Amino acid sequence: MARDERGSRKACCLVSEILEEAGLDREKARTIRKQVLEGIILLCRWQLERMDAAASTTAGKSGRARKVEVS
Repeated sequence: MARDERGSRKACCLVSEILEEAGLDREKARTIRKQVLEGIILLCRWQLERMDAAASTTAGKSGRARKVEVS
């Protein structure tokens, strides 16, 4: 058990203990991190596709902002 000069436990050890008690081991954390990063990549690709589609549909327009009624 890691302790600093005052005898209290280090924050990293407390976090590790909490994660262990929650059933989150290193491999599970790695899997979750990978899924989150893959989700971010997918979101970015989707946004780029939307931007490309919007650019192709507005290519012939004047480029000015348009007024949209909000009710």
